[in-house]
Amino acid sequence: MAKGNAAGPIRLTTKEYDKELERLQIELLSMQEWIQHEGQRLVVIFEGRDTAGKGGTIKRITELLNPRYCKVVALPAPTDREKTQWYFQRYVAHLPAAGEIVLFDRSWYNRAGVERVMGFCTEDEYQEFMRHTPQLERALIRSGIMLVKYWLSVSDEEQERRFQRRIDNPHKRWKLSTIDLQARSHWVDYSEAKDEMFAYTDLKESPWWVVEGDDKRAARLNLISHLLSLVPYRKVDTAGVELPPKQQRRYERAPKEAQSMVPVRYQII
Repeated sequence: MAKGNAAGPIRLTTKEYDKELERLQIELLSMQEWIQHEGQRLVVIFEGRDTAGKGGTIKRITELLNPRYCKVVALPAPTDREKTQWYFQRYVAHLPAAGEIVLFDRSWYNRAGVERVMGFCTEDEYQEFMRHTPQLERALIRSGIMLVKYWLSVSDEEQERRFQRRIDNPHKRWKLSTIDLQARSHWVDYSEAKDEMFAYTDLKESPWWVVEGDDKRAARLNLISHLLSLVPYRKVDTAGVELPPKQQRRYERAPKEAQSMVPVRYQII
């Protein structure tokens, strides 16, 4: 791996990036094993500008993890019924039990961002959110949940390039929602909303960690490495696991002709 020094970050080639990502993903697996073994609970919130790389980062985090104990929550717009509930209710329902990790791909902070800027909530609802959120997060932490909040930042020039790539690539065009497109005309509004959100909710107990996202690959490594540094995990001894003896009893498998088989269209040579 390329060497770093005190004057700056470690510089990696693409091949070195792949190797370092794999190393960090194996560490994430060790972290998950510790969380399961100790009955810990971890919540990680991902917020940030459109195209900042939240989805890609989450995908790399979860790639090797056991999906039974690591859940990604990306909620759609609330239903008419959910709009009548306590605002945090539908998010609280997804909080982890012992041994679980929950990653929020956008979270209750929708109210401080898109809802605030696009007028989807009233001023009273917004102010109530800002009053309640620090109390809620402190309560979650007191209950034993490890809460980590990331804001993925991207420059307006880089966001412009990524938006255009999504428009030009039919495989990525689905990522462009109506709200994403409207957000372009509210760039400053979103910046001011983010600054106000930080002023209220950048808590000592659960600070906002800002990740520079113009270089997506570097952002992924930086975020994963930082997340690992925040969780006090240790290696869990999984040695000594052995397969039990296979049951020994006469059995004849049903003939393939009696089953509906998928046609063999491909063979690897």
